[in-house]
Amino acid sequence: MPKNDNMLAILWMLNSGVKMTAKQISEKLEINIRTVYRYIDALCASGVPIISDTGHHGGYSLLNNYIRAPLLFDMEEKKALLHAAVFAKEAGYPLSEALSSATSKLKMYSNQEQESILSRHLAGFEVINRMGDPSLQPVLIELEQAVANQFSVEMDYRTGHEEQPKNRVIDPYGMVYWNNKWYTVAFCHLRNEIRSFRAERILQIKRTPNLFKRPEAFSAREFFMQNLLPDLVGKDGLISLTIKGRSEALDDLCLHWFLGHHLKERTANQAIFLLEEKSLHTYVPYLLLPYGKSIQVIEPQSLKEKLVAVASELIEYYQR
Repeated sequence: MPKNDNMLAILWMLNSGVKMTAKQISEKLEINIRTVYRYIDALCASGVPIISDTGHHGGYSLLNNYIRAPLLFDMEEKKALLHAAVFAKEAGYPLSEALSSATSKLKMYSNQEQESILSRHLAGFEVINRMGDPSLQPVLIELEQAVANQFSVEMDYRTGHEEQPKNRVIDPYGMVYWNNKWYTVAFCHLRNEIRSFRAERILQIKRTPNLFKRPEAFSAREFFMQNLLPDLVGKDGLISLTIKGRSEALDDLCLHWFLGHHLKERTANQAIFLLEEKSLHTYVPYLLLPYGKSIQVIEPQSLKEKLVAVASELIEYYQR
């Protein structure tokens, strides 16, 4: 660890209020005890009020309340930050290496009792996510830099329905993590409009010398969600979908990211949704089939017929 980091670590350890010997500090930081003495002398020379007590119960301590910086987190704040880091790592956070370094420092700048408490709270705290593609990290890092510094990037991007990628120049306005995938919301110079792009479909990316100005008060989250789940309040031509079934299955449907957005009414054994006709007949059948006989579509009749058609196609396919 660099000299400055070690000196800061000593400062934080002493600020915890626990008296520490040079030997304890050297073991904690894994440095030579003579180096500890040099760092202590350097800190004292810079004006840090370190108190040195000799004898059997001696050691170094810091004058009470010397450090008042807001970066001194209490235990609840430290636990929250370490737990949040677990979520971020599982989501494929682009700056994962820096995050690991930060959490290591957070633990290191705690005294022995605090470190024990943090370890207990982290021991049984797990987040399970699907394994991300390591090759996505450079793309996410480049996008994060582009969003922060507002420079355009050139990329080869392949959509879900195209085999060959297209070269595009985009102005990344923000990044969104949704449903186990990373997206960037950006102005596309090819289409001359703001669009969302899935990060894993970016085959190559490089920054350009061109700078852009993000629209004032623009929210990547709001744009993404509005395109994903547009507000249908007051819209004509909506169709009512009524489903009966087991309470557990209905709970699951009502919590689904798509159907839950269109939930109108829920009772103990029935749920009613309001949807557009296209969504109802294009997407919903494939959402409902996995629930088998735990649910039953009451209306509309057209959806029942669509379910029968989809199931028949599957039967025919596997009987070939």
